[in-house]
Order: sequence, then C-alpha cells, then structure tokens
Amino acid sequence: MADKIFTDKVKITIKSGDGGDGMNSFKAYKGKPACGPDGGDGGNGGNIFIQADANVNDLLAFRYVSKYVAGNGERGGTNKCFGRYGTDVIIKVPVGTVVKDFETDTVIADMFADGEKKLIAEGGRGGKGNVRFTTSRRHAPNFAQKGEKTEPHVLVLELKVIADVGLIGFPNVGKSTLLSKISAARPKIANYHFTTLSPNLGVVSQYDKSFVAADIPGLIEGAADGAGLGHDFLRHIERTRMLVHVIDVSGSEGRDPKEDFKKINNELSGYSKKLAALPQIIALNKCDVYGAEENIKAFKKAYGRKYKIYTIAAVSGENTDGLISGIFDMLETLPAVQRVEHDENFTYRKNGNLDFEIYLDGEVYVVVGSLVDMLCRNVVLNDPDSMAYFQKIIREKGVINKLKEMGIKENDVVSIGDVEFEFIP
Repeated sequence: MADKIFTDKVKITIKSGDGGDGMNSFKAYKGKPACGPDGGDGGNGGNIFIQADANVNDLLAFRYVSKYVAGNGERGGTNKCFGRYGTDVIIKVPVGTVVKDFETDTVIADMFADGEKKLIAEGGRGGKGNVRFTTSRRHAPNFAQKGEKTEPHVLVLELKVIADVGLIGFPNVGKSTLLSKISAARPKIANYHFTTLSPNLGVVSQYDKSFVAADIPGLIEGAADGAGLGHDFLRHIERTRMLVHVIDVSGSEGRDPKEDFKKINNELSGYSKKLAALPQIIALNKCDVYGAEENIKAFKKAYGRKYKIYTIAAVSGENTDGLISGIFDMLETLPAVQRVEHDENFTYRKNGNLDFEIYLDGEVYVVVGSLVDMLCRNVVLNDPDSMAYFQKIIREKGVINKLKEMGIKENDVVSIGDVEFEFIP
C-alpha cells in the first residue's frame, strides 16, 4: 500500500459567524394593538478557534476540507427574547503548527503545547432589538439594529516539528537507522535515497533524563533554493536546540565526507543564518565499513578542533551511548525550545472603531468608512426616530465638525450612504 502523503503546509479559509439582527416588534394584546416595544437582541456569531492536538500528525486533512465557517447568530425574538448564539468551530492541528495571515505573512499563533487553544476569529455581535432604543422621549422606536457582518480570512498553517535535537545529513547516511537505535521510533529504512519522506520523532532516554530527536529527510545540494526535499523540511529544524550532523564517513557512495559536511552547512546558511548558528555535534557513521579509518583521520584533522566528533556504527549500535551522553551534555548548556515570535493577543475581530473619511465629489461632500457602513445597516429612512438616531450619531462621531473644518456652507449637499441632505448649521 502506498505511503500517506505527508503534508506540512496548507492554506485554509475561515469565517466567523455573522451576528443576528435585532428584532423590531411591539406587544399586542387582543383589542390593544401596539402596547410597546418588545424586540429582543440578536445572538452573537460563532467564533473560530484553533487547538493543538497531539493525536494529529500532519496537515493532510486540510487538503480535503479547507474552508471553515462558524454558525451565524439568530435573529432576536418578540417578548424581549434573545436570538441563539452561532455555533463555534474548533480547528484541530498538530502540535508545533504555526498560523500565519496569508495576506501579510504575519505570525498570529504558535500552537506549541498539546491542548493549547486560541481564539482566531471572533463572531459578529448581535444587533440590538428596538426595546433597547427606548428613551424618556422616544417611547416607541420603530427600528432595530442589524447584526455585525464578518469577513473571511485566509490562513497559512505551517508545521514546524518541536524537537530538542535535529538529525541532519545527506540522504542514506544512516539518520533513520540511528534514530531507531537510540529511541523507540521505527522509521521506514531502506538502502536508497529519500526513504524518509516526512520527519520522524523519537524520545531518547538515559536514566531520568530524555530529549526528543527529529530525523529530518535528507538534504541535497541546492536544498535552500528548493532542490530535492530539503526546502520543504528545513523548516522543521528551525526551532530545534541543536543539530547532530550525520556523515557517511565510509565514502561508500563515492562522496568526500568533508565535502558533504561543507555542502549541508552551506544549505543551512542559505536557508537561515539562525539555523546555521545552531550548535552541532558530528556523528561519523559507518565507521565499521572498510576504508572508513583514513576518512575518520582526515575529518578529525579538518574539524576536530571546532566540533565534538563521535564515530559510530548505527546498524550495530556501536558507540551510540557515547553520542547520547554527548548530546545530553550539550543540551544542559542550551536554552529550552522557543516559540516562534507572534502576537499573543491577535484575533480577527470587529473592533468597534467607526472610522470615516470625507472627500469632495464635485460640489458634494461624500462621507465614507465603517461608520457609514454601520449607519446604512441600521437607519430606517422613513422612520423619524431612526433618522433622529442617525443625526445624533453623526454629530457624536465628529462628522459635522469635520464638514465645518472643510469649509462646508449652508445648503451644500452631503452624501452619507443612501442618504443625501442639504447642510443646515
């Protein structure tokens, strides 16, 4: 049976629920119609959450379902009844998933721990029923507020494996075999390039200590520019604390171990300077193969002063205990795995800022902006109380003062949405 396609980067669309409209209604008893307003508020729209789940391994499911829409709030009812709230949507992703806004590429969440849950998009507020607009002078308002509408947003989900140690190196150098020897992980192993098509994680224990190691699919020259599989998987070692660079010191595939080491480090530098600066331990693998001894001497002469070098035979497990001890010693000197920098308070929400702009179209003063959008949803043109509310809002929000600053004169025409009127100071 074919292996499942590993998916570690996807694009999805989300939309929180619209708020329900407020109800415009009046009590009515037999023989006594219109006894007073009783319209209830609309329900709030549903929210969109993202939750980290250790039982989810990759982002494959998002290839088939890429749009997530929360429920809309219901309209308010008569007798001051509230509308029902919209249903929330919880999107479950693998631990280590980084969430970005597609348009700005801004990191808005790092789902770092199992069970972690973040509000990504807030539902629209429900509109107020007409009973909420009663005042000492307005006893029977014949209008209600519309619910807030929400906008869709496009997100990029990017899986970055959370591991203490990343195993890197050319294909077929023995990374998967090493991981299987030092942990309980059982990655697919075969004697051909690109056996590993997805990062494999294993927990390595020694007495009461442990660390998580990730076997990263083999890199090749040009990986940082997109060649082979490397470009897709370099992101998985971005948040590791250190690297174990596995080298085929036997030269069994006709390559020079020293050149292999240089090429892989050049790819790390090409992808990320921060990645290239991570501490490295070198594991010279296949040291039991005929001809490896001379290469070991040459390699240690070239790099022995700068790096800790361990000679191992991953197949037999020779000296892997020494390598593990060396990794633990280095980890004790390094900071813990860090989250990707992001705005912890970021949420797509209706922020309530009712902005406006005014420009001249010929001799007409045109007012546009979110304030106008709100008024267009809520003002009933043929209702005196609703128009009184309209006039009150544009004065309170500074529209009139701004018009005066721009030099408006008496009887000049002002356009606000569907309403045009002559200015009277």
